[in-house]
Amino acid sequence: MNVALGTMLALLVVGLFGLLTLHTAKLTEIIRENVRIQVYLHKNISESESIRISQLLSKKHFVLKKNGTARIKFLTKEEAARAFIKETGEDFLQVLDENPLRDSYVVNIAPDYQAKSRLQAIKCEVEAINGVFEVDYVAGLISSVNRNVTRLGTVLAVLSVILPIVVSVLINNTVKLALYSQRFLIRSMHLVGATANFIRRPFLARAALIGLVAGTAADSLLVLLLYTANKQIEELIQFQEPILIFMLLGFILALGLLISFVSTYRAIDKYLNMSLDDLY
Repeated sequence: MNVALGTMLALLVVGLFGLLTLHTAKLTEIIRENVRIQVYLHKNISESESIRISQLLSKKHFVLKKNGTARIKFLTKEEAARAFIKETGEDFLQVLDENPLRDSYVVNIAPDYQAKSRLQAIKCEVEAINGVFEVDYVAGLISSVNRNVTRLGTVLAVLSVILPIVVSVLINNTVKLALYSQRFLIRSMHLVGATANFIRRPFLARAALIGLVAGTAADSLLVLLLYTANKQIEELIQFQEPILIFMLLGFILALGLLISFVSTYRAIDKYLNMSLDDLY
């Protein structure tokens, strides 16, 4: 019972970290896919010229494409004015005779082209298009996003290496302690002529059962926690991919089975090859 509980808790920690990693990866993807530049057009530009610019932008290699469609949005100066008034609460149209804003295209940039040097090159390239007045983007914000994403990725990568090792050691020690009390039984069976495979078989079967029970219990708790979290925070659902979550649950189950089985096998072999004096 103690072995199953200890194994389940260790697997639960791995599962929680896995869920954190999956949610963080999806959040990072969403953030990076929403890095944009604003392409302002010349005033009084014709509709055909505006469409030509849109077509040129959609063919650029740096534009983010989802399902084969370039992520480009046309924003009229009237829409821009309404958005500005809504954000600031100040209606500048009542003071000015005309709307000073310009029609623009909001272009999402692919993650591979979000480095500072590449964005600057993109700015120069787009501003060279006939009919484009100016290209603008929040350089400080994009640099901050890239820097934080890199740091977070490094931390998660390090933890993803360390945590499975720590959990493996914990489960291994738990299994070894459980078998320690049965070392004399194992050795006695060996002395009376029982083969190593015959001795191992019941212990390995129990280890596999414990691994499956612990993995199933850990998976059940993870699903319950995830369900509760989704009920409390509905926005979490957009960060979840069912296939990856099912893969994580399968990994937890397999990990529990594998570590329990291998740890038991190694512990039994240790006692089978140990001298009687060393058993005491």
